Amino acid sequence: MLDVSDPAPSFTLPRGGGGEVTLSSLRGAPVVLFFYPRDNTPGCTKESIAFSEALQSFADAGAHVFGISKDSLKKHENFTAKHGLTTPLLSDADSTVCEDYGVWKEKSMYGKKHWGIERSTFLIGADGNIARVWRKVKVDGHAEEVLDAVRAL
Repeated sequence: MLDVSDPAPSFTLPRGGGGEVTLSSLRGAPVVLFFYPRDNTPGCTKESIAFSEALQSFADAGAHVFGISKDSLKKHENFTAKHGLTTPLLSDADSTVCEDYGVWKEKSMYGKKHWGIERSTFLIGADGNIARVWRKVKVDGHAEEVLDAVRAL
């Protein structure tokens, strides 16, 4: 289980809209990774909109923000277009990064067990180490709390 001061696991993932994002290439600036279960579900939509609305404030604080789920690039592009999202979304289709960050978990819904992403956010410092971790995130007010943590770095 990753914790504060651990090195953030490196990755390269495809980005909705084209291209790739490599975490190591962003060293020198804070990076926010918010992992969410699925595009176009109520909580995930609300969270993605909140990060998009705050994206300029994150940029003003010098931070990069990325949403990560297992959804395909096509689903990300449709989700982005439907809700006018500005936060870049990365596709971890094989769940490698989700597993590296410890967010791929066995969950239970209505008594049935299944595997899925536990809504979690990681703030990675400019040095490439984890500065803050939020697990089992509640969406309301979360983007603002993360922004406050970025500003406090």
